[in-house]
Amino acid sequence: MAFTLYNTLGRELQAFRPIVPGKAGFYGCGPTVYTYAHIGNLRAYVMHDVLARSLRRAGFDVTHVMNITDVGHLSGDNDEGEDKMVKSAGERGQPVLEIARFYTDAFFRDTSRMNILRPTVVCRATEHIDDMIALIRRMEEKGFTYEAGGNLYFDTARFPSYGEMALLRLENQKAGARVEVDQNKRNARDFVLWFTKSKFENQALVWDSPWGRGYPGWHIECSAMSIKYLGEQFDIHAGGIDHISVHHTNETAQSEAATGKSPWVRYWLHNEFLVLDKEKMSKSAGTFLTLQNLVDAGFDPLDYRYFLLGGHYRSQLQFSWESLEGAKNARRSLAERVKNLAGRAGKRAEADCTDRPASGAGAYLEAFNAALENDLSTPRALAELWGLLRDTGVEPGEALRAVLDMDGVLALNLKEACSPPAGTEDEQTIREIERLIGERNAAKKAKDFGTADSIRDGLKNKGVILEDGPSGTHWRRA
Repeated sequence: MAFTLYNTLGRELQAFRPIVPGKAGFYGCGPTVYTYAHIGNLRAYVMHDVLARSLRRAGFDVTHVMNITDVGHLSGDNDEGEDKMVKSAGERGQPVLEIARFYTDAFFRDTSRMNILRPTVVCRATEHIDDMIALIRRMEEKGFTYEAGGNLYFDTARFPSYGEMALLRLENQKAGARVEVDQNKRNARDFVLWFTKSKFENQALVWDSPWGRGYPGWHIECSAMSIKYLGEQFDIHAGGIDHISVHHTNETAQSEAATGKSPWVRYWLHNEFLVLDKEKMSKSAGTFLTLQNLVDAGFDPLDYRYFLLGGHYRSQLQFSWESLEGAKNARRSLAERVKNLAGRAGKRAEADCTDRPASGAGAYLEAFNAALENDLSTPRALAELWGLLRDTGVEPGEALRAVLDMDGVLALNLKEACSPPAGTEDEQTIREIERLIGERNAAKKAKDFGTADSIRDGLKNKGVILEDGPSGTHWRRA
């Protein structure tokens, strides 16, 4: 089957056909480094990681570009509020770039702990000011800009297709209806390309430009840097759904206006929110958790990765400590099964912990690949992994190689479980445990909870602990 992705531009699944056959260039919106990333932010970067790994698995040569926003991102996407970097620096009494370096390092520590691969190119906004100015000049030369109140604006009225991806219609927009009114704007959706009249005294970072000394708007940085590293047209742009109506809409307008090329990006991918107590996780509202909060509560960062893989990136995901506990138990059971599999492979276990393809497990691998190639369906991919581990009919060595092959995308460190522990279960014991679990599940379905409890207690007396979770019942040794 063809590699398919859900394209926000068009709202449909589409076969992925890159501009250059065999190559895939994608830009993923990176962090604004004024504080720690919260676990909702990290959902996006796991999605970008799965995308990069899946494309490479499918044979594409991937160039993944990610920005670091260290200037210009105001607290509101519509050019209102304070500069997030300046506000953070003021609160901490430290220089802006020092704050940026600290939180950039913290961000990459978090992503490393979650086995998120570092992008091919990481580009900082403050290091690409000349690229932004050059792109703005191209828009200016084509008549897409105007100056007002000391700032330079993009004139959305000159760009008829503005808002196409977000399903906006310029003729239906009224000033102040959806955004804070800026008296300098001709239209409600116009946006700042370059600030020369700061809204704040003593703006920390400013540069010389043809429009005066100032600093760039947030939207221009992503256009300038993606074009610099991926070209004037590229394959994929990824980010959160909250970027659709403003940030990505503005990026598209200014990029296509400057280059004269459309579409600027062929496929737009947007991940849904992680929600906490039925609300979007938000730094501004103070309702967020960091990865370290999870670690301090006794969880491994990969427990959280497993939790995220269990939901499709386009589905809203409800976070709770109970659901994270379920993910932790499932991942522990997964590792236990891999250990048992390695033990059953016997003396060949070390050789089997390689990247050589499996043969007897081929059907599972094909289904696993099909899941990823169908809009990155990680829940289905996990299901195929579990199916393979439960299938005692597959030769252990081949099964183990397939499991580790799958983990090239899932990135759950399953290879660490390859060293067979003492007292590894034999195949007959595993089959007996699985049979009893099946009987218990049947008893629960029939509401015969006495029998179900008796089976659970009997296994517990033999040192086998059962753990029920969203992906089924798993077992481990006490």
